[in-house]
Amino acid sequence: MSQTHQFIRFGPAGNSDSFYAAGFSQTVDAFAWQKERFGLDAFEVPFGRGVSMSAATAEAIGVAAQQAGVSLSAHAPYYINLANPSDEMAQKSIQYILSTARLLSIMGGSRVVVHVGSPKKESRETAMALCAERLTQARAQLIKEGFDHIRLCLETMGRPSVIGTLEEIMTLVKVDASFLPCIDFGHLHASGGGAINQQADFEMVLDTVESALGSERARRMHMHFSRIEYGKKGEIRHRVFEETEYGPEFSQLAPLLANRGYHGVMICESRGTQAEDAVSMKRDYQAHLGARHKIA
Repeated sequence: MSQTHQFIRFGPAGNSDSFYAAGFSQTVDAFAWQKERFGLDAFEVPFGRGVSMSAATAEAIGVAAQQAGVSLSAHAPYYINLANPSDEMAQKSIQYILSTARLLSIMGGSRVVVHVGSPKKESRETAMALCAERLTQARAQLIKEGFDHIRLCLETMGRPSVIGTLEEIMTLVKVDASFLPCIDFGHLHASGGGAINQQADFEMVLDTVESALGSERARRMHMHFSRIEYGKKGEIRHRVFEETEYGPEFSQLAPLLANRGYHGVMICESRGTQAEDAVSMKRDYQAHLGARHKIA
């Protein structure tokens, strides 16, 4: 590998239980804590249940993250539905994306993770067309407000009933050159009824992304990972790495990411042990880079 090779950043989605157990209560303290204790250099701010943060808090978070060398992303609200047949409701979803982007920009981050939506009573083709149209509108609004540096990361989903298969996300990401996929490997495993069981399954996912977007864009993609519990309708809940009865296995993905030169962001969504499991992933990944290319 060359001297200029970039590496994947690892971090948690929100604060783990151990952060609160250590006596902390505010996210502004998370970055120095996770960098010192775990060596993690990414963090995803969870706005899944709503965007409620002051600009002052966002600024303080941004300063603290920058000082610790931690890159920030944010997850837009879960209830966004760009496929809603009601244009009025869809415009509200666009505003949720913009609200997330505004705060993330203040924090110094650039990646907003988005669940694109659900077909509801529409056909899947109609829903996809609506999503593409609304994503184009959202991008235009971001540019208009001076947030052209914000990249929307469109997430693969854990239930087949919603928009978010790997193929659908590839189609929507190609709507605008600034978009990136957020490949949630747990979600793909769950939506496929336990579809990722061996290294070849991970290879198929990466090959699909690289074929659709080109290797350069694919290698910068956003990623989510956790073990996951699923049922007949797909995802039930995220699990932790210690619960080995649930898949998928990061050890099968790590060598692929290292050997293919991926350098995006990997966010761990384990329930409560996301920092601990993130550092487990980072160590596994680093082991495959080889001693000469290990990062601190």
